[in-house]
Amino acid sequence: MTFHRFAVAALATFGLAAGTASVSAQDTVRIGTEGAYPPYNFTDSDGNLVGFEIDLANAICEEAGVTCEFVAQDWDGIIPALLASRYDAIMAGMSITEERMEVVDFTRMYFTTPARFIAAKDSGLTETTPEALAGLTIGAQSATIHANFLEDLYGDSDIRPYPTQDEVNLDLAAGRIDLLLADSSATADWLETDDGSCCMYLPGDYTDPEYFGNGVGIALRQEDDELRETLNAAITALEADGTIDALAAEWFPFLANE
Repeated sequence: MTFHRFAVAALATFGLAAGTASVSAQDTVRIGTEGAYPPYNFTDSDGNLVGFEIDLANAICEEAGVTCEFVAQDWDGIIPALLASRYDAIMAGMSITEERMEVVDFTRMYFTTPARFIAAKDSGLTETTPEALAGLTIGAQSATIHANFLEDLYGDSDIRPYPTQDEVNLDLAAGRIDLLLADSSATADWLETDDGSCCMYLPGDYTDPEYFGNGVGIALRQEDDELRETLNAAITALEADGTIDALAAEWFPFLANE
């Protein structure tokens, strides 16, 4: 996922509101997350935030010697709320892109998977070029790298944006759109559900860094250098001891079969 291009200029005028205290002077790191992007982050039946990034954030905070405090935030406002100091960092399946780095900074990457198209099993589609999908309706979560990619390259298709990935999935299952584009790690579990059993991945992985960035990282305000380096050190340690691999295997079991 990535921040929408048309919001970059507006955010530049937002100003970097009162910065966070350095991590060495604070006991808690507030982490903004969407809570609607399983299995990265979502809300369970008891109303608790859970998922790969929730577990990883807690591991990072433990490694860094601080406490995590999670703040749920709708995707469209997730970067403005960071710049307004509602929280100190974002962990929300957010891809590291040049466009987004105009207004925020990032830690090193901690995860990456390709984007893929999904269509009904009886769609008859075998190609995903712009020419092959001309005239079809394609869904994507709004303000994401997937929506940007479609808007730039699939102008002869009807691109339909949605507030959340769940809404995209539901409309595909209901036949209200012809296919969708999303991160494969955020759709694999859905394909195994009753609703998702209607559909399948189409051939082709999409990884072009120009659109899909350089993996998922933690977003921070640009002036928070000490916090970034502290989090980078924790990510490095958790990569080295196998924690990130273990969490990925738990939350993204389909990767083991690829």
